[in-house]
Amino acid sequence: MRLRPSLHDLYVGRMVLGTVLLTWAVLVGLDVIMALADQVGDVKGNYTFGHAVAYVMYTVPRRAYTMFPTAAVIGSLMGLGQLAASSELTALRALGLSRRRLSISVAAAITLLTGLMVVSGETIAPWGQRQADSMKIAARTGDAVAIDKFYGIWAREGNTFLYAQSGEDGTGAAGDSLLLKDVRLYEMADDGRLAAIARVKQAEHHPGYWLLKDVHRVAFNERSVSETRLPEQRWDSKLDSSVLAAGMTKVRNLPTRELGQNIQYRKRNGLDAREYEDLYWSRWFYPLSVLALCLAAIPFAFGSLRSGGMGKRLFMGILFAVGFWALQLQFVRLAGAFHLDFRFAYAMPPIVLLAASMWFFRRRSN
Repeated sequence: MRLRPSLHDLYVGRMVLGTVLLTWAVLVGLDVIMALADQVGDVKGNYTFGHAVAYVMYTVPRRAYTMFPTAAVIGSLMGLGQLAASSELTALRALGLSRRRLSISVAAAITLLTGLMVVSGETIAPWGQRQADSMKIAARTGDAVAIDKFYGIWAREGNTFLYAQSGEDGTGAAGDSLLLKDVRLYEMADDGRLAAIARVKQAEHHPGYWLLKDVHRVAFNERSVSETRLPEQRWDSKLDSSVLAAGMTKVRNLPTRELGQNIQYRKRNGLDAREYEDLYWSRWFYPLSVLALCLAAIPFAFGSLRSGGMGKRLFMGILFAVGFWALQLQFVRLAGAFHLDFRFAYAMPPIVLLAASMWFFRRRSN
């Protein structure tokens, strides 16, 4: 089989690229509109509508990276569906192009866009998200909070400096909640010397105070050093949990290189690194997942979509995307629950999908 691109390959690739890009633009546009509506709710004080628009624009590369797999499968089905509906696929096959050759043409077009997305996901997307978080936190708090280069956050209240390596934010029964992990509290004396250092495993925010858990505090006196350990300690502080949550760089937004560095750091220090391993291997298997998803959908363009309209193609694309991500999510959760290798969890869904697609492809060819 000749692998050099022919005029027919370029035609099919151009059709698929066009529909994928159009679908991609629609999905990202809808996500941007919803994100802007969400940010408008945060507009108050120094954080203006202009800041909200800038925040969303900075996050567009990350949103495009997230939406691309779904856009790829929907766009591929819609592009091939248009060729099938107009009998152009039948004409191409009459000219001697096999289904395998047409599949390779589609895969080549998707591979090109996937490569660009991988580069963007490791460069522009993390940079844009970091710029968005920095701008938002600066507008809301001035110099009170600063984002660490990797994934932590610094905050100050009076003579106490707080550093948290990671955190989780959510909504509980009492409203917005924030849980900081691997916290360090640096207490400074009035004369500028370091008065005490406290290591805290977790810091949980409550209205008007923070509940510190597993506290190890070392105080530096003039001629001595004292050490105390407490299972829990209340810290009366006015640090705004919503502001800290906004300034916290989410682990899922880190590039692969920094995820790998954090995995090594946590393993060296006996910390749990499975959350980072999950995200790390999801990035490596991102291209395989996109290609498997699109290739698995191609057989449906040869026949089942010929008589269907755009609504049918759109439904099939969404069905494939949702089904694949649900299958992959179950494998990942099983890997996390049973402490299995995440490489297995991310490799199995594409393999299962490709195997089922090949079986269906051969069955329709017989």
